[in-house]
Amino acid sequence: MTSTIGTTADQQLKAKHRALWASGDYPAVAVDLIPALGPTLVEACGVRAGQRVLDVGAGSGNAAIPAAATGAEVIASDLTPELFVPGRRIAAERGVELTWAEGDAEALPYTEGTFDVVLSCVGAMFAPHHQAVADELVRVTRPGGTIGMINWTPEGFLGNLFRTMGPYAPPPPPGATPAPRWGDEQHVRELFGDQVTDLDLRRRTIVMDHSPSPTAFREYWKQNYGPVIAVYRFNADDPDRTAALDADFLRFLTEWNQADEPGRTAYTAEYLLVTARRR
Repeated sequence: MTSTIGTTADQQLKAKHRALWASGDYPAVAVDLIPALGPTLVEACGVRAGQRVLDVGAGSGNAAIPAAATGAEVIASDLTPELFVPGRRIAAERGVELTWAEGDAEALPYTEGTFDVVLSCVGAMFAPHHQAVADELVRVTRPGGTIGMINWTPEGFLGNLFRTMGPYAPPPPPGATPAPRWGDEQHVRELFGDQVTDLDLRRRTIVMDHSPSPTAFREYWKQNYGPVIAVYRFNADDPDRTAALDADFLRFLTEWNQADEPGRTAYTAEYLLVTARRR
């Protein structure tokens, strides 16, 4: 297959992705809903003082900041540098230092074998060309170094959220693979192939219990999460489709709510924890 990375069409696609993740308030989502994921990934990768670490799709530093707290030398890389502003604030509040650098997960601006650990916490999975991402994660890791990822699964809460949005979303770009495929074990095995050893794939869950009702949780996603905001914007000129989207979204959130007390919600979100070593 001929690569489209770096072409005008690809640059336009990346600009749309950057705008998508800059909309809303993803740093709030990371703090409110998934604060444990970054530290979980850092621990799984065995990050320690003195190592060179790259966080790909770092956002506001959910994994990069706890990695830096170990004493590692960390670069937080993301296609959306707007997210670095709250990231720098959070890092300063926690008394850690790291480097923030704009970068494309499909074409990382680093030489081969630069890092001891390369990780991504529900970040690189959203780049459209999965094989290019996998190859880049491997390329910039030193031989024997660690690659680690946390990715939402297709069958879990986020996978089903994206499935609910699907009928209302704009068509995906040519050649793009749905993000939750990164949470499928066989897909990950095929992507990394014989480039890695000691590939370990474990399904785990977290519970999101942030909002008092499914309706409130729907509004939270609509206000803060870029992919949801983008779908609502795509339907903004069609009141009937927007109303149908609202109804389907609320139905999904009501069905998935596991809390049985009034004024509470609880959503179990499954993810795939990936660790491997570069050959």
